[in-house]
Amino acid sequence: MNVKTILLLVFLVSVALLVSLWMGQQAYSWLPIQASAESKLIDDLFSFLVVLGSFIFLGITGTLLYAMLTQRVSRFDISDGPPIEGSVTLEVVWTVIPVLLVMWIAGYSYQVYQQMAVRGPMDVVHMHMGTPSAYAAAADAEPVEEIEVLAKQWAWAFHYPGQNVTTSELHLPVDRRVRLSMTSEDVIHGFYIPAFRLKQDILPKRSIEFEFTPVREGKYRLNNSQFSGTYSAIMQADVLVESPDQYSQWLASAAAGDRVPAYNPAYTEYNTRQEKGIRPGWPTIKPAAPPLVNQG
Repeated sequence: MNVKTILLLVFLVSVALLVSLWMGQQAYSWLPIQASAESKLIDDLFSFLVVLGSFIFLGITGTLLYAMLTQRVSRFDISDGPPIEGSVTLEVVWTVIPVLLVMWIAGYSYQVYQQMAVRGPMDVVHMHMGTPSAYAAAADAEPVEEIEVLAKQWAWAFHYPGQNVTTSELHLPVDRRVRLSMTSEDVIHGFYIPAFRLKQDILPKRSIEFEFTPVREGKYRLNNSQFSGTYSAIMQADVLVESPDQYSQWLASAAAGDRVPAYNPAYTEYNTRQEKGIRPGWPTIKPAAPPLVNQG
């Protein structure tokens, strides 16, 4: 391999690397806004995977294009190609490099997973201690806001024990550590807020603690990431991140209100169908009664 070829390869690899790094930066704009400290961990991991994937893609497609454009023979050439036997060096290279890449990706992903402190169903079954704090917030981040989350078919209820307030909306103070104590009344539900990059399975009759730190004021959406039955798609709730003053004012206002049944789309739709005699054509269970809430 002459110097000209080596310089050309170095140039092409450099271009591929620069394009891959650019793609990694663009990847941040493909996701929802970062509304929690933990979302930065996930976005950095996603950007890393985009950079790596783009570099591999450009390397493979570039090699194929180079071979197609420079290694052609005449269509009238019907002779056999030169006999080439296996190369131990080449086989070692194309085996070791993918193994190292997979180990790199797995190690980085596991590190982020540990920092997020996400617990799966089997982790919870075998755990006797609470979930550790996520990495993204400082260890001395105080105070911690305690909120109880109840999931049931098909509604969310949020209880603030300090003020004895229950709502169907999740209100959170910005830049303050939040600890959720989550449980399910019936089946497995999934607590998922895309803007927070948080997803936690909630198991029936078990309490799962999960911590995170909202860092951006605004209104976001909580979804049920698990298929929990007929109306799981409409099992959603608003998540409102507010300044500490607004949050305190809201708590005081909610505590002064009487509890009333929350609006429950699943319960309303089910009863409407029953009253009108509509048969959807598939079996389902009756949705749980709407939770009694102070507000929301």
